[in-house]
Parts: sequence; C-alpha cells; structure tokens
Amino acid sequence: MIEKDAITREVESVLAETDKFVVEIKVKAGNRITVLLDSDTSISIDDCIAVTRHIESVFDRETEDYDLIVSSAGIDQPYKLLRQYIKNVGREVEVTLKDGSIFTGKLTSADAEKISVYRKTKVKKVETEETREIPFAEIKQTKEVISFK
Repeated sequence: MIEKDAITREVESVLAETDKFVVEIKVKAGNRITVLLDSDTSISIDDCIAVTRHIESVFDRETEDYDLIVSSAGIDQPYKLLRQYIKNVGREVEVTLKDGSIFTGKLTSADAEKISVYRKTKVKKVETEETREIPFAEIKQTKEVISFK
C-alpha cells in the first residue's frame, strides 16, 4: 500500500511556492487515493492535472497499482483547515456545533482558537444583530451557505 505521508510529501512539493494547498489526502484499501486541494485564489482543472501527473510520475503503477482522484475541495465540503476559514472571511457560513445546534451568519474572522460569525435577524419587525465567537473545540463542521439569489 502506498503511504499517505509519501503522497503528501510529493503533492506539497508540487504546490510549494504557489497559493495552493492540500486539504486532505485519503488512502483507502486497494490503494484508492483521493487528494483534495484548495487555494487562496482558485483551483483549476489544470492544477489538478499537474498534481495527478506528478503523482503518476513518482509512483509507478507497474510496481503497485492504485486508483487516483485529485480534485478541488468543493464548496459543498466542510472546512477542514484554518487557512480555509481565513480564505472565506466575508462569506455566509453554517456552523454546526457539537451540541447539535446550528449558527448561520457571515464569517467575520478566524484565528487559531476561534471563529467569529455575525448575523442579523428579524423577528416580528424587530431586528437584532449578533456576533458570536465560536471556539474550534465546539465546532463539528462549518460549510459555506450556497445561495442562488
């Protein structure tokens, strides 16, 4: 089985000196490898192809066969890294807390310990504004809210 650490080293070497980064690498039974990438700006199909070709040039399929998927971390995927939170400051997010509650609003900041989310609500013609600081220890997952307005 191909080692996750070996793949990680190779992918990071390709992405060095760019604004692209690894979100997650999974190696499952049967050498089913999935590499999820993100960027501070954007990820293109060409970026994914470059990483795929590099991995294929380093790990010979004749020596050890594998399935390989390299893609961008889609907007429907939860954030996994602080860098993703920072990149998405200013966007509408849905934060699911470990206690099962959900807090939706605009991500206003993120640091190593917590995120801040602002929301404005209107109940019976009464507007309220709230900024909530949420420690990462309390977060189960955070996803971007996809709106077609």
